[in-house]
Amino acid sequence: MTTTTAPRVIVERRDRVLLVRMDRTAKRNAVDATMTAALDGALNELEDDPDLWCGVLTGGPEVFCAGTDLAEGPGAPTPRGGNYGVVRRRRTTPLIAAVEGVAYGGGFEIVLACDLVVAGESARFGLPEVARGVVANCGALFRAPRPLPLNVAKQMLLTGRPLAAARAHELGLVSELVPDGGAEAAALALAAAICANSPVAVGATLAAVERVAGAGDELGWAATAEAAAVTDPSADRAEGIAAFLEKREPRWTGR
Repeated sequence: MTTTTAPRVIVERRDRVLLVRMDRTAKRNAVDATMTAALDGALNELEDDPDLWCGVLTGGPEVFCAGTDLAEGPGAPTPRGGNYGVVRRRRTTPLIAAVEGVAYGGGFEIVLACDLVVAGESARFGLPEVARGVVANCGALFRAPRPLPLNVAKQMLLTGRPLAAARAHELGLVSELVPDGGAEAAALALAAAICANSPVAVGATLAAVERVAGAGDELGWAATAEAAAVTDPSADRAEGIAAFLEKREPRWTGR
């Protein structure tokens, strides 16, 4: 095993598996420009190194990721990964999300960009963007309804209320539900099971599945951009973010 540390991210090579751990616990692993760059670099390594056959993305034992750092911003999308260096990436190497604690907003959208999801029993998934006066602009508008029933995805998107891991497992979003603290180990075991197979066959399989499942992605990104074009210049967006940073209830005007 070899370990490298970049600002905000720790990367471990475990035989043919790359373990990528977000490491900004004091900010609940909220993504800023530095973390975006580090995640992009790690996932570029995963895709470019033929000796790596699977990846595991985690946030550690207490929190996966609380989404965008609203005070500092997530930085510009990267050429290969898009937002966060993750959500618009085209991959042929499987990536497993190992989730403990919360995966909210952009954190949940990172989960949705992965191929498989392992979660601790107390994990929670949420899309609170509407409570900030913005829309989920990193894939959730069209990816959440894929593993989840449409009405459940709409409820998450329109209320901002989180979904418990046990319910997410029942509905098919979570591949494996494990005791708290066991998500990383279970994800590594799942990665090992994938690595026991032909990497050529695994890559071709993943590409074929993504070709079908992701056929509507460009339409989804266009629809997301149209929705963001409505909220981005609004007074409600400015108020929602200000209220969050000032730790108070927002005063909506509908403008």
